[in-house]
This record gives sequence, C-alpha cells and structure tokens, in this order.
Amino acid sequence: MNPDELLRRRLHQTPLDDLLLEAADLRDTGHGDAISYSRKVFIPLTRLCRDVCHYCTFATSPRELPAPYLTPDEVLAICRAGERAGCREALFTLGDKPELRYAAAREHLKQLGYESTMAYIAAMCGMVLRETTLLPHVNPGVMTKDDIALLRKVSVSQGVMLESTSRRLLEKGQAHHGSPDKDPAVRIATLRAAGELQVPFTSGILIGIGETRDERLDALFVLRDLQAEFGHLQETIVQNFRAKVDTRMAGMPEPDLRDLQWTIAAARLILGAQANLQAPPNLMPSEYGQLVAAGINDWGGVSPVTPDHVNPEKPWPQLAQLERETARAGKQLVERLAVYPSYALDAARWQDKAIAPRVLSAIDSQGHARTGDWSPGLAQTPPRPAQRVSSHVPAAIAEAIARASGGEPLTVPEVETLFTAQGAAFDAVCRAADDLRRQTCGDRVRYVVNRNINYTNVCSYKCTFCAFSKSTRSKSLRGPAYDLELAEVARRTHEAWDRGASEVCMQGGIHPDYDGNTYLALLRAAKQAVPGMHVHAFSPLEVAHGAQTLGIAVEDFLVKLRDAGLGSLPGTAAEILDDEVRAVICPDKLDTAGWLGVIEAAHRVGLRTTATIMFGHVERPVHWARHLLAIRALQARTGGFTEFVPLPFVHMEAPMYFKGTARKGPTWREAILMHAVARLALHPVIPNIQVSWVKMGVEGAKACLDAGANDLGGTLMNESISRAAGTQHGQEMPPARMDELARSVGRLPEQRTTLYARPPAARTAVTYDAAPLLPIVLTPAGKLSRQRSCGQPA
Repeated sequence: MNPDELLRRRLHQTPLDDLLLEAADLRDTGHGDAISYSRKVFIPLTRLCRDVCHYCTFATSPRELPAPYLTPDEVLAICRAGERAGCREALFTLGDKPELRYAAAREHLKQLGYESTMAYIAAMCGMVLRETTLLPHVNPGVMTKDDIALLRKVSVSQGVMLESTSRRLLEKGQAHHGSPDKDPAVRIATLRAAGELQVPFTSGILIGIGETRDERLDALFVLRDLQAEFGHLQETIVQNFRAKVDTRMAGMPEPDLRDLQWTIAAARLILGAQANLQAPPNLMPSEYGQLVAAGINDWGGVSPVTPDHVNPEKPWPQLAQLERETARAGKQLVERLAVYPSYALDAARWQDKAIAPRVLSAIDSQGHARTGDWSPGLAQTPPRPAQRVSSHVPAAIAEAIARASGGEPLTVPEVETLFTAQGAAFDAVCRAADDLRRQTCGDRVRYVVNRNINYTNVCSYKCTFCAFSKSTRSKSLRGPAYDLELAEVARRTHEAWDRGASEVCMQGGIHPDYDGNTYLALLRAAKQAVPGMHVHAFSPLEVAHGAQTLGIAVEDFLVKLRDAGLGSLPGTAAEILDDEVRAVICPDKLDTAGWLGVIEAAHRVGLRTTATIMFGHVERPVHWARHLLAIRALQARTGGFTEFVPLPFVHMEAPMYFKGTARKGPTWREAILMHAVARLALHPVIPNIQVSWVKMGVEGAKACLDAGANDLGGTLMNESISRAAGTQHGQEMPPARMDELARSVGRLPEQRTTLYARPPAARTAVTYDAAPLLPIVLTPAGKLSRQRSCGQPA
C-alpha cells in the first residue's frame, strides 16, 4: 500500500479528537501562533455566469440586474470606500464567461469597449492599481494560460476553487450538472497553467455538495501534488456548503461541525505544516475556536464595507470580534495582503515587475500587511496605541520573555518568536524590556555631546541601501562628492571642543585613493587639534581597508590606530550579520565573519566598540535573531561592546527602494520591538540599548525609552548620513532638548563620555551655552588629492 493510501486509511480510522490534535500541532509547527486575514472589498464585477451550479445564488439572469457589469465608476466607488475603511485587497469575483451564454453580456461589453469579460476585468484591475492603494485579487472562474498571463500583469494573486475532482457531480441530478466549467479536468488545467506562470493562487474544496469523504481526499491529494510541482498554491480553502432557498439544493443537509473539522484536519495532514489553510469564519459563525482547533491558520478575506455576495445571508464578523475569538483560541490575529506572506517576501519571483514594488512597500518583515503610514526618518505622527480587545500572550512569547529576563541565552527561534509579538504580546515584550532596563540602568537617560565628521562621501563599494556615498563614476549623484582637507577636520574638532563636545565620530566612504596612512592622518589631525578629544572612528570596513592597503594584519593596524590616539570604534557597517542578506545589500563588503573578526581584534587590543544593526529593508526576523545572538556571543567572549544601537532603514533616498527591491523601513511596531527584543536578547551582557533620535524622531525615541532603551546616543552637531537618506529629524539635538526629551518620559537626563563615564562638570556646563556652528567646508573630491595631503607614512 502506497503512502497516500496509508494516510487515507489513517484519516478514516483515527478518532476525530486525535486527528484534531495532530493537525493543530502541525499547523503550529508551520505557523506558530498567527492566524491571518485580509481586509478587503468584494467587487462582484458581474453576477452573470454560463454555469448553473444548483447551490448558487450569486449567479443570476440579466433581467434581475440593473446592468450586466459594474461600471468603472461603480468599481472605483467600492474601492474608495474600502480605502477609507483601511482595506488593502480588491477581490474581484464573477461568473464564468457570461458572454458565451447571454447576448446582454456581449452587448454590454461592446458598449464598454471590451471584447471579453477577461479583457474587462484586466482593465478594471489596472484601474484599481492606478487609482487606489488596493491590490487586486481575481476569481474569474476557469482561465486559459493567456488569461492568467494577462491578469498577472494587473493583479497580485488569482484563484479558482477546485471544489471537487468527482466527475460524478457533473451527472444529471448532481450539483454541477449543466456547468461545463466545473469539469475537474478543466479546473485542474487552470491550476496547472497558473503554476507554470508562477502566479500566487487560491484554490480549495467545497464540501457537502454530494461528494463522499474519499472524493474530498482525492481533491486534496491533487492540490498537494500541484503545490509540490509548482509551489504556487498560496492558500487552500475548505468551504462548507450552506443550503440556500430558491435553489435545487435548498433541502440538502449541510455539513455539521464535526464533518467540517474532519475535512480541515485531513487537509492539514495532507497538505503539510507550511500550507495556508482557510475556513471562512462567516459560514460557521459560532465555532471560531473549533475551526482553529482543526488546523486552519487563516480566516480569508473579511470586509468592513461590502457583504459576502456569494453568501449574503452570512455577514462578515466584525474585526474586533474576530480578534477576540482568535485570542480566545490562543492565537494572534495578523493582517495580510491578498498575496500571502511568503509570496510577498519573494515578490521578484511571484509578481510582475511593475507590481512587485507595490507589494514590497505594503508589507512588514514577515510579509504581513504594513499597518500605518509611519516610516523611519519621516516627520510623521506615530500611530496611537491601539485599544486591546484581548490580553492574550502566546505561551511561546511568555516563555521566551521569562528566560531572557532571567539572563539565559535565547535560541534563534525564541528571539524570532519575540519579533512576532502583536497586540497584548507586543505590550508584554515592551513591558518586560522596560523592567530589565530599570533593573540594569535605573532611570537615567544618558547621551554624549559629540560631532560627526564624515570626511568623504566618495566610496568604491556598491551597497544598495546607501544614499550617502558617491561612486567615482557618478560623483555628482545625490549632491557633490567631497574629500575634506585635514585642516577642515581639525577645525571641526576644535569647534566641537569649544561647544563642550567630548567626542568626534569620524567615518566616511571607502575612497579608492585612501590607504592606511590616510586614516592615521585623519586621526592625528583631530588629536593634534584637541589632544583631549575622544576620537570614535573608523568602521570595521575602513579598518580592514586600511590594513589591506598597508599589507599588514588587521590587529597590527588597530594597534597603530590605538597608539596614534584612537579611543574607540563605531560598530557600523554591520548592517545585518547574516551572509544571506549581505549578498543582496552589500555583496562586496566584509562578510559576517570578517566584521566580527575586526571587532574581536579591536577588543583584544583594548579598543571598545559599539554594535549596530541596520534593519527594515530586505531581511526577516530570523536574520535579526541571528544578528543579535552573534553580537551576544562575541560580547560573552570579549566584553568589548559599550552599547547596542538599532538603526532603522531610512528608505526615501535609498537606491534599492527606488529600484523597488526593498521595504519602506521597519514598521512602528517593528522599530519599537527591535529595541525591546535587543534588551531581552542581550541581557545581561550588554547593558546599554541606544535609540537613534535622528531616525526615530522625538516621539519614536520616547516610545523606545519606554521599551527598554536607556541611551539617546549623541547630539551629533553635523549629521549627514541619515540626512542623505532623507531623514527629516534634523542634524543636531542640543543638550537642553535631550534633557527635555528624557524628562518628558519621567526619566533623569545625564551627559556621558563615549565610554560611559561622567564628563567634568565644567565641560558639561559649556554644552548649554554653545555658540552656533560655523558653516562647514566641503572640499571637492579630486583624484589623488588625499594622498597629496596626508603627510608621511606612519
């Protein structure tokens, strides 16, 4: 007996309660605690159909309709109402090719200027994409390969219900008699064509229309095999028949709850852990928990605006009710797009190139719908705290919080789980992080008075996220290329000292004419100008470049820098410490091991460093988790990190965002969570978690201070890298404003040095009476100009 027959026998013979437990466990393996849904509008473009399914009240005749098709204005009106209600999906549902049956359909299409229903729906999807923020999903019935290709250009996903593979249902007296488009072979051909064209596709089965349980399993095995071949079935629906008056099947018995549960559990066990399995919530409105218990992970599309035109007698649940019922079942409700998360994250493969950027800009790091308009760097009002309809915190999140709070190292899956926190679970993570902050750092909010000196924006590297650097081939791109004279470096250092600064932070692009002596010359310029100034300079990439150009080991070069007066290193150029991501965003940069190796060498020679993460572009929570644990492991060995600094990706001027290959930075929830999860995951080895006010803004900084952060970083004086990326939060935050920010959240402000000592009181006093900055001088970049001005080799 083959494996499928063994599974079939087991599904028939195993007690239902045991099947449900097995299916729920499998669902949890694939989807954790998330139950998703899509907020949609339902657009019945036409209710005419050439088929005569004997359970359907959606399809009707021309005399029952004011017009055979909705007009473009009617379609737009529905979509505009959906936009106002926060919808993201425009679901087009219609009958199969009505023009093949009705002259009225043919005439109306002609009046509209279209030869076919497929051409008209393609035009309406294109209009929705142009005129609204909604993303079309289309269910137009059976399609040819050409139809699917046409609609792929104007929709993010498509679908056709398989319903059943039983040809018996086509016979006289059966549900599909007289419905040529319900021939299983025809529908399977549509599913196969969609797979060949790599279209995210929805399908499913309709139970209770006269099929046997074995016939249900036959259909599920067909769907499984198609998914194994093409990977395109983003969702499988198990829909229960509901008898409707005025149909031939009005007296047909409906599937009961136990029958529906058995079919859902069978679908989960056949389709596997990763499959997205849906049961419409409005068709069993009092049994939410029982459907979750059977193994679903999705509620489908739910509309706050339009009815379910296929089942108009069964209204959609209110979203607050859906969230409550989902929480009561022990799960978290999360919003998705019409295209499911894994397909949205891989938009380059699954979307037309014109639509992929729309998808990426609408999702978060997990591929779910991006909620709210906030992005890092934009001067926007953050979202208001949501009113919680449930206090449920999933067990996996509660357990990870408890372990982290006790100082235990977490695993990658545990950290990843913390990043999934929504609703009350999000509150719990932030609250636990803030408790740890209070225990570790007290109520002080610390910051350093410093100045950024970015000595060149010329760079030979091709990082796809960087809006600051200028290549040697396009020096005027995004502003002029510059290469500071050493005298300007010295002047800025002296001016910063006069304004009370205790630190200058020096970083720049990897200028092709620079070598190790250049960095030593820059360092000496600052230290000779102000011997007492702490120089916090040179990313690991710059250190590696300097060592390579001098032909010496990284550690030997670090010793030279240290002996010349370098005080500490910024842990920038880390981006995401995972080579899968680095291959996309900075393929020619140091790899993960190289970055960690430079930092560890710095710690060995007595140079402290910061650690950073730049997040919110192409990476996912699993990469965040790997990054945090790599930082923790290194800190456990060396103790050399002074603080951890989350740097949200600012997308506005980033090349990869312009090319449509990146998200719009982290969401508000993700940005706050990064600070909170960092506090938990790095406890107790890194005590200081810093928030970047220049990226998060004042309100964002406040929120992070309430979620585990204890440090505001530097006053900066001249911030230019984030500003080049498009941030609107300014270049300097003077001490008085830093103090005001800290006090506004009930905390005590305190100036610090780079290495977390207290600066002398006399120096602190100077910072509150600083003179305005003089205009900076940006020396135009010129070939070999740096080598001519660097002096003698060290």
